[in-house]
Amino acid sequence: MDLRQFRYFVAVAEERHFGRAAQRLSMTQPPLSQQIRALEASLGAPLFVRTNRSVELTAVGRQLLPEVRRILADADALPALAQGLAHGEVGTLSLGFVSTADYGILPPLLREFGERYPRVRLQLLEATSDVQVEALMDGRIDAGLFIPPVPARYANELSYLPIMREPLMLALPAGRGGDPDGQHDRSGEPGEPGEPGEPVSLADFADEPLVIFPRRVAPAFYDIIMGCYAALGLTPRVGQEAIQMQTIVSLVSAGMGVALVPQSLCHLRRTGVTYRALRETSTLIETGLLWRTAEVTPVLEGFLETARSVAHTPPGATLST
Repeated sequence: MDLRQFRYFVAVAEERHFGRAAQRLSMTQPPLSQQIRALEASLGAPLFVRTNRSVELTAVGRQLLPEVRRILADADALPALAQGLAHGEVGTLSLGFVSTADYGILPPLLREFGERYPRVRLQLLEATSDVQVEALMDGRIDAGLFIPPVPARYANELSYLPIMREPLMLALPAGRGGDPDGQHDRSGEPGEPGEPGEPVSLADFADEPLVIFPRRVAPAFYDIIMGCYAALGLTPRVGQEAIQMQTIVSLVSAGMGVALVPQSLCHLRRTGVTYRALRETSTLIETGLLWRTAEVTPVLEGFLETARSVAHTPPGATLST
């Protein structure tokens, strides 16, 4: 059987007459009758009851007709689908992202990509940078928003595009840092993440326990934070460790210590937390896209182009393209 036979079947079923169906199909009746018999033979069941005056569908034919129509509609849609796939307008993209991206670059990036490619389905995975690298190498995600550096052993297999750099902020329990009850800190208000109040000195909080990522899951981030202390001749006292940035901020709000966080975390409005800029450091945290060099699909290419065009940057941060 082939699609032509299915089209012949639908025509006869709708016309209830071989002659009219043949005319509709721009063919003669004998070849049409032969094709219908061939289809019935291949299916192993009669589709029509033929008399001298009429042609009626059998019970099998009646039940088969909507399925055949669906098959033909799907087949007719294939060229448009193929073109959409070739141009990256249709398909699926699996994207990993670090928790910090959820409060900075991720929302505008997804919004812009969704407007450009509304028929692409996104699958999102929140994961630390190390987990993303392994997921990329295993083929479980197509790209990842992660914090560099790229592991040296994968340098020839992975490509990296820097997207955003932003300064570190000091997250403090409310009531510390010159704001007794947190009432005047505007860093947590909607739309004003870049107004964190007066800058503070990290040295003034050197005795406070530090809440931080474990080094094994975010070595680059961990080393940058420790470098901020070392630059002032300070050795921080690690009080608590947590993998998710939301958990780190929650521990700060509970009075468990202070934390150095990317500026975009000011979007995470948590009761009991105050954000302050640092006077001594211009250290920037970078977030970028990582993907397998040899596997750039049309959908991924569209996502990379979108990432290069996104210009949503917190005050004090820079976008690198």
